[in-house]
Amino acid sequence: MPTPPRSPARPDRPAQLRRPAEPLRRKKPRWVLRVATTFSVTVLAAAGIGHALVSGLDTGIDRIDPFKDMKNRPVAGHGMNVLLVGTDGRDKITEAERQKYRLGGSPCHCTDTIMIVHISADHERASVVSLPRDSYAMMPPHVDQNSGDQHHAHPVKINAAYAEGGPQLTVRTVENMTHVKIDHYLEVDFTSFMKTVDVLGGVEVCTARPLKDSYTGLDLGVGTHQLNGGEALQYVRARHTDGAGDLGRMQRQQRFLASLISKTTSSGVLLNPVRFRDVARTLLSSVRADNGFGTNEMVELAGAMRKFTPKSSEFTTVPIGDISYPVKGIGSTVKWDPKRSERLFQALRDDQPLAAHRFRKKAIVVDVSPQQIRVQVENATMTAGLGKKVDTALRGTGFRTSRVPVNADSRLAKGTVILFDPRWDRSAKTLATALPGAQLVPAPGQGPVLKVRAGADFTGVRRVRAEDAYQGEFGAVTGDEVACS
Repeated sequence: MPTPPRSPARPDRPAQLRRPAEPLRRKKPRWVLRVATTFSVTVLAAAGIGHALVSGLDTGIDRIDPFKDMKNRPVAGHGMNVLLVGTDGRDKITEAERQKYRLGGSPCHCTDTIMIVHISADHERASVVSLPRDSYAMMPPHVDQNSGDQHHAHPVKINAAYAEGGPQLTVRTVENMTHVKIDHYLEVDFTSFMKTVDVLGGVEVCTARPLKDSYTGLDLGVGTHQLNGGEALQYVRARHTDGAGDLGRMQRQQRFLASLISKTTSSGVLLNPVRFRDVARTLLSSVRADNGFGTNEMVELAGAMRKFTPKSSEFTTVPIGDISYPVKGIGSTVKWDPKRSERLFQALRDDQPLAAHRFRKKAIVVDVSPQQIRVQVENATMTAGLGKKVDTALRGTGFRTSRVPVNADSRLAKGTVILFDPRWDRSAKTLATALPGAQLVPAPGQGPVLKVRAGADFTGVRRVRAEDAYQGEFGAVTGDEVACS
């Protein structure tokens, strides 16, 4: 588990991670706050988001106080941190929807999704960090909201915090584990999620592999799909489409959020006061939020998102050290990597980007990351230098080529051929996508290295990327990398 919060000095922290000393912050006079609020509202109103139009929206929010009587909280960083929690809430769904979207059973009143959403101080970047619901956590001392019993600190899975102590214990547990101060709390249930997607007119998702889950009823073929609210709920809840379990589910949730941001920012919702009101009213009708998240905050956040694009958002999951960490009395848990997770949360506190924000060339989504595929190139023509040309082009797209192309036994090939061991058929399909027109030829026993026999028809290599090709120290990707191209 992460170590307890240290004093601000932190002499043991590497120089590049230390936050420079700041002058003592003084409480701002009330007139400063009034001027700042008036200025932001005026600017956003001029941009098309009328303050008066949304001033009544916050009256429909179910208010809670997740910060009541909290002590010894982390020091505030830069930017704004929102703890976004997705709860079961299936008790509000109609019987027809229960049957259609496989939502049978009793509501568990638990957290199905836990994310920290960091909005940068300049309102130009949103960083989303998923916390696995089975994460090993040390629950702070608390009173059980169900039994009234006083509990000492004890190990649990992180989603047990909500079941035992609701939003307040959830915030305390997350802050205790991350040392990131939570500024706002938003809780969204199934009903709100489904209706919001429908009001937006559906959200587009794409997949490079078939997604079928008998538990949720999800059944998507390869390609791009327009999902309505119920179908979107199936997509973000599915855990049994492959062996990735909850981690695969979180990746799909992140891809869905990237597509949702793309739809919201490109469809004119934020520039149309009436549409913004309708979407916000639908979303907030089933939301629980802290008392500080009111009209001004909604207007300010909506105005900030006007500048957003999928490239402005970034997504990652807290670095994991052990995916199946056994705990007596609890079972298998997900244990975070203590050093890498501390660096991740320090980056949030320092308002630093988690992903490399640079220009991305469009790429075709494939099933296997090119970085995982080993390739040996052979020149099957009499054209001098063709082998090197193909090797360089494939390596430039991410494939792990040998860098030493050789001549094939036969040098009269007109068409390019990919020889592959059937055990690596998914990798072969990815390579074939990068080499349009190439013929796939099984070669049992060849092993993990794929062979490309370049023919006279070679014209170039197409860029490809995998859905889950997380790169960089924190494994973060930007929204334009995971949304549909």
